[in-house]
Amino acid sequence: MPTLPLPPRHPHPSLLKGALVGIGLLGLTLGCRPDGVSHFRVPKETAAPHPDHPGHAEEAMPPQAAGPESAGPAASARGPLKWSLPKGWSELPGDGMRFATFKTPVAGRLEATVVVLPGPAGGELANVNRWRGQITLPPIDEQALAAARVVLKTKAGAVNLYDFTNDGTKSRLVAGLISTPDGNTWFLKMSGDAAAAAKAKPDFMRILESLRLD
Repeated sequence: MPTLPLPPRHPHPSLLKGALVGIGLLGLTLGCRPDGVSHFRVPKETAAPHPDHPGHAEEAMPPQAAGPESAGPAASARGPLKWSLPKGWSELPGDGMRFATFKTPVAGRLEATVVVLPGPAGGELANVNRWRGQITLPPIDEQALAAARVVLKTKAGAVNLYDFTNDGTKSRLVAGLISTPDGNTWFLKMSGDAAAAAKAKPDFMRILESLRLD
């Protein structure tokens, strides 16, 4: 007797619905498992400390730009530059990129520092414009930079000297930079109230004039 083919069997609609709900719940469960969570570690951005003002990161230039006084640790850059201190002045050791801090006998808001960095440390124009910015003066171009530069001859070599005053804020800075044969650049800077800087400038100039290589 011939066997008739059986019609295809279809799952009952209620069974199919239940299966889909089960799959959905299983997917949610797997998605909520702790080991299914992805973690991304984002490196924290840190700004390089400003060499003249350790801790004042907002004044620092990006290292990629080889910013002024921001090119690297001073510990390996400290060279043989020497100087003599005028009477009443003393020297405190620096930290970070600052090589030393001069303590002056002049009253008033005044700071004198020494920073040394490898290489050109961002270039003279960028450094000078950053210094001008610290006393809220606008940046200058290469031509104005050359006009403002005074070259001071010392036993250590030529010191490029700048002296800027902001009459509005009554602030002033006097700064010299010198490149030494070991490839380092030294920055000696005094800034503060214009009256105090004017009073301390003769002694600061004596420090610059005494620069030598031992």
